[in-house]
Amino acid sequence: MVGLKPSELPPTTAVKFLGAGTAACFADLLTFPLDTAKVRLQIQGESQPAQVARSVQYRGVLGTILTMVRTEGPRSPYNGLVAGLQRQMSFASIRIGLYDSVKQFYTPKGSEHAGIGSRLLAGSTTGALAVAVAQPTDVVKVRFQAQARAVGGQRYQSTVDAYKTIAREEGFRGLWKGTSPNIARNAIVNCAELVTYDLIKDALLKANLMTDDLPCHFTSAFGAGFCTTIIASPVDVVKTRYMNSALGQYSSAGHCALTMLQKEGPRAFYKGFMPSFLRLGSWNVVMFVTYEQLKRALMAACTSREAPF
Repeated sequence: MVGLKPSELPPTTAVKFLGAGTAACFADLLTFPLDTAKVRLQIQGESQPAQVARSVQYRGVLGTILTMVRTEGPRSPYNGLVAGLQRQMSFASIRIGLYDSVKQFYTPKGSEHAGIGSRLLAGSTTGALAVAVAQPTDVVKVRFQAQARAVGGQRYQSTVDAYKTIAREEGFRGLWKGTSPNIARNAIVNCAELVTYDLIKDALLKANLMTDDLPCHFTSAFGAGFCTTIIASPVDVVKTRYMNSALGQYSSAGHCALTMLQKEGPRAFYKGFMPSFLRLGSWNVVMFVTYEQLKRALMAACTSREAPF
């Protein structure tokens, strides 16, 4: 057995909720520069004349990060980290921590195992619910990650300033800008990520190819990250462009997607694919491995506390 042993009792909802948020924050700390590089590559060429758009500022994942460090300082790849951690603590706690409970809710009574339909419904539900709660943190995170490209320099001086400025200049609804594409994206991401992880892990265990420990969690998480990137990239690019756009630049997420298609072609929807995969793949591995271990550690702590001396 590699890692902590599973608890005799199944993890409680509270343990999953806390464990998911904590594991997601840890994964964000390790992979945030990749996410920032992804955002910069996704918005590259936006709102620029064709001649200017052809002069690419960022090239590749490593090139993007090195360019940012050289031109904006060593802390620039972590722009928006505070909002990112705020987002994960609320967002991941809901979409990942509540997934199993919602999956059981959708599973017909008397059925021993959840079917693919129950898993997809659970992923869509928790993904949409998480966006409804955590959308303002996502808007601020994306704005911070992209703000070096704003005309006139930095748009926001701090995380609190970003929340205040967006609410003052764009109204309270500005903090929920891009909710529709984000709900669509996260319904897709959650289904691809959690359901794929669930299915791969179940298949490995049922076939006795692996036991329920670190190698199994690593393999399942890597597969989930790859599938998620392929499925969710187009929606992710539209979400990033729309949430980062100036007031009135796009009338809707659909208008943003249509503008991208007309001006930059279909390949624009897969801008930043490599950093997206590197980020999602590594993020999934770190998050799921940490999450599985945290659940076991927290349950062991709860059990030892309740055990009589």
